[in-house]
Amino acid sequence: MLTKAPKGTKDVLADEVYKWHYVEEKFAQICKKYGFKEVRTPVFEHTELFSRGVGDTTDIVQKEMYTFEDNGKRSITLRPEGTSPIVRAFVEHKQYAEVQPTKYYYDIDCFRYEKPQSGRLRAFHQFGIEIFGTDNMLADAEVIALADEFIRGLGITDVELHINSIGCPKCRKDHREALRKFLEPKYDQLCDTCKDRYERNPMRILDCKSPICQELVKGAPVMMDYLCEDCKAAFEDLKKNLTASGIAFTVDPGIVRGLDYYTKTAFEFVAGGLGAQSTVCGGGRYDNLIEELGGPDMPGVGFGLGIERLLLTLEAAGVEIPEPEKPDALIAVMGDEAKYEGLKLLKSLRDKGFLVEMDPAGRKFKGQFKYADHTGAKKVIILGDDEIASGKASVKDMTTGEQISVPIDELENELR
Repeated sequence: MLTKAPKGTKDVLADEVYKWHYVEEKFAQICKKYGFKEVRTPVFEHTELFSRGVGDTTDIVQKEMYTFEDNGKRSITLRPEGTSPIVRAFVEHKQYAEVQPTKYYYDIDCFRYEKPQSGRLRAFHQFGIEIFGTDNMLADAEVIALADEFIRGLGITDVELHINSIGCPKCRKDHREALRKFLEPKYDQLCDTCKDRYERNPMRILDCKSPICQELVKGAPVMMDYLCEDCKAAFEDLKKNLTASGIAFTVDPGIVRGLDYYTKTAFEFVAGGLGAQSTVCGGGRYDNLIEELGGPDMPGVGFGLGIERLLLTLEAAGVEIPEPEKPDALIAVMGDEAKYEGLKLLKSLRDKGFLVEMDPAGRKFKGQFKYADHTGAKKVIILGDDEIASGKASVKDMTTGEQISVPIDELENELR
């Protein structure tokens, strides 16, 4: 049916789009406060960007990408996440040659073919930030601090920060072997996807959504027990930085980020009231991604935050987002002469910064008042032959019903 949106997509209508404007403006404000600058990238990229960056063992690459061949026989993919495109732009435009670190933020739409559920759509929207060019744990603490202030600043108080270290390629090797040894007797019970992960990236099995696999990995070796000295020191430094910043956290060895490019720091903000889908923000460090995508050996850290999930969290927390301002007035006119005078007044008041409307349908006088009710106008300015002749307009307060006569050249003061 052409009049129905595709499965997994959702229209944002006028009566709720103000909520989106609110969180978008808040996010932009806090990013600027922390010194991040906005970057915008194309909605589609070469498929190889995601297969190399996100990882070909991930569900995203194996099952969820919207990939097609364009007229030039090139494989193109609608972006499923924000970090890889930002890294691609950073490398392509040689931003690594500038003084580092580089701090970016983005507000984008993404696409993943997955089962639609609460807060998870096939066409969805995401906030994110990235810091490139430093391996200092101050950057990790900065990223987490921004997310913490943003989430709590919106009024979400039932939220916890969970942190973990998922190590580096050096120390993951021993953990990978221990994990394979633990899972070997259970191999036949794993889902087909995790059987493939068993050889290529067994840590990803810990992140499988299958209830059977979740049960099978209980008691599995945790990465924290296999960290090299460098990763241990980095994690301890992160904890001290967060404590000094007044940010409470819980060490959660079960956190495994869903994308292959993560190293060392992994974190999630977990909110109450959303059931199983409780993670409202997730991120971490990715020290090898820039080099993997053709840039220099340069580290990075960041997070992604789903806007649909965030709005559901705000609703569950009982946070009321301020509704948009109603029109200061609607000009109701009677007759052609009044219409033309009304248009002059409309422009004059709008030029002075007032929110003023006229009925664009040109309805009769009673219909204009109904339209004023529909728009929520605070007052109705009435113009007819008598008002024009006297130089005074009748002004009706739509809340109290009180109606007074005001000189037309003093309407600005009345509306203020």
